[in-house]
Parts: sequence; C-alpha cells; structure tokens
Amino acid sequence: MKATIWHNPACGTSRKTLAILQETPGIELTVVEYLKQPYAADQLGELFAAAGLVARDALRLRGTDAEERGLKDASEDAIIAAMAANPAYVERPIVRTDKGVRLCRPQDVVREIL
Repeated sequence: MKATIWHNPACGTSRKTLAILQETPGIELTVVEYLKQPYAADQLGELFAAAGLVARDALRLRGTDAEERGLKDASEDAIIAAMAANPAYVERPIVRTDKGVRLCRPQDVVREIL
C-alpha cells in the first residue's frame, strides 16, 4: 500500500504517526517535509475534501499567528491561501493512503486508513 505523510519532524504527533507508518508491513512510504516543500492551494483543497474536512478544521492556531491574523473566522479560500503561503498554518500530520486521507491527531487515527 502506498502512503504519503506530510510531516514536520519537530512535531511529536507527526513523529509518532511516521513511526506507525514505518512499522506497518507493506507500506511504500513517501515523506514530505511540508515546511520545506509547501502545499499548493489546490492540493490542500483536495486533501481536505478527501478527509471530509474544511480548511478551518485543519488550521493550526497554537504556535502561529493565525488567530491574530483573523484566519479563524476567514473564508475557506482565504484560509487555504494563507496555508499555501505559510504551511505552518496547517495542522499536522496529514496522511494519504490508498484507503483515504486523515488528519492524524491523535496519531492512532492513521490506523483507520491502513
């Protein structure tokens, strides 16, 4: 099974999710460090739709200035544009497998798509 994790190595939940993926037999894993390889706006829209989320659900407020910038109450398009411009606004990790997409907080959510 193919799996892609949009990963932040500084995040404990992201590291734990990555470990679950690495320990799962039969996973062909791609790791994208999204702070180095930012998301495209259309990619974010596709990932959120596949996960059954709206952008606000995946907006990272803690450790960012997203709330101060008014993103918490912004439109879907404005949030996605801000996330594409500053990937730190995206909650992590996001994982895509052949079985679906999940925002893996907590990390055990990844098991739903393995």
